[in-house]
Amino acid sequence: MLVGKQTWKFDSQPVILSSAAVGGPFEGQGALAQDFDVINDDIWMGQDSFEKAEQILQEQCCQKAIQKANLKEENIDFLISGDLINQITNSSFAARTLGIPYLGIFGACSTSMEGLALASLIVDSKAANYVLAATSSHNGTSERQFRYPTEYGIQKPPTAQWTVTGAGAALVAQQGKGPKVTHATIGKVVDMGLTDPMNMGAAMAPAAVDTIRAHFRDLNIQPTDYDLIATGDLASVGFEITSEILEKEGLIIPPEIFTDCGMLIYKEDQPVFAGASGCASAATVTYGHLLNRMRRGELKKILIIATGALLSPLSYQQKETIPCIAHAVSIEM
Repeated sequence: MLVGKQTWKFDSQPVILSSAAVGGPFEGQGALAQDFDVINDDIWMGQDSFEKAEQILQEQCCQKAIQKANLKEENIDFLISGDLINQITNSSFAARTLGIPYLGIFGACSTSMEGLALASLIVDSKAANYVLAATSSHNGTSERQFRYPTEYGIQKPPTAQWTVTGAGAALVAQQGKGPKVTHATIGKVVDMGLTDPMNMGAAMAPAAVDTIRAHFRDLNIQPTDYDLIATGDLASVGFEITSEILEKEGLIIPPEIFTDCGMLIYKEDQPVFAGASGCASAATVTYGHLLNRMRRGELKKILIIATGALLSPLSYQQKETIPCIAHAVSIEM
């Protein structure tokens, strides 16, 4: 059911029956290592390219989520997934392996919550019993596509972010035990005219603000109705800008419940500049750490706002600005 202008209310409250998060060796040294289902010790995943390695990561997390629900691939009605690479190749090739009817999506780093929102909508409408929402990113693939190959060794500014090597998946079902998806606010494309791919946090912050504002407006609720509100991958620079804009607009989110996934995943002594980014930033933190906290009873109601920069190598070469988007999903235990 549509509430307001941009928000879906899921009357049946689809259940996140299981979820999985997998990471690379660098993530295994991070602050949330214990919340990953699988930590791989090889960034190449035994493959001859980073792109093939990312495909394996997505296959891993999907298979793990299905296994944790005591189901098999043939039980899953639809797979919704996407990634950052041209034509979402890694997701499509992973879908080839999994053999599940597939809907490919692209929302850049907002893909995790876009996928979860669509999976919940499909299940809520009773068009499926089980829908798997997944996404992935890899530091090597993203650096090569959007910035410079790692081997190039370019100097980066403090505003730059570190793309998470990992993948996350959530299995959404009509019935079962687990956290429930109650609402989703679909964002609009916001472009403030920024052009620097080394400062994605600043570019994405206005989109985060727009969706957060829409969510609370549509539902006529307050930030304190949530135990935790987390943006996806703004990192320290974008998160600070978002907080400042919200405060100026009179939407105060108490700092004790407001955070960013890109600021949580790594330790302070890890050289990640402003913090984490990539599709796997919001996906692994949400489907691993935060849902684990919900299952332990530490959190009852959370709001995740995953942000994405919708640029491409082509748009950058044509000197376009960076349009951004954010999607928010409300989850209750």
